[in-house]
Amino acid sequence: MKKDLESEINDIKERNKRVEADKAWETSLFRKVLIMAFTYIITAMVFYLLGVDNYLASALIPTIGYFLSVQSLPFIKKWWIDKHYKV
Repeated sequence: MKKDLESEINDIKERNKRVEADKAWETSLFRKVLIMAFTYIITAMVFYLLGVDNYLASALIPTIGYFLSVQSLPFIKKWWIDKHYKV
């Protein structure tokens, strides 16, 4: 019985480490910058192939949109949690 309880506690600790690592990745500046870079590069390539004038400048629009969305998400997340869960 004691061994089962210790095993369960260790499993919970391991799970918590994975959850903390996932959360750290989700909120990391590195991840945000990486997504912005990929968004810009892929959008610029698509706009170029579509023949969009000034495709490099035009590719900034979705990139800036992503940046603004990740800046507002913490506020929206807090509001949503406060509204739906009493934490």
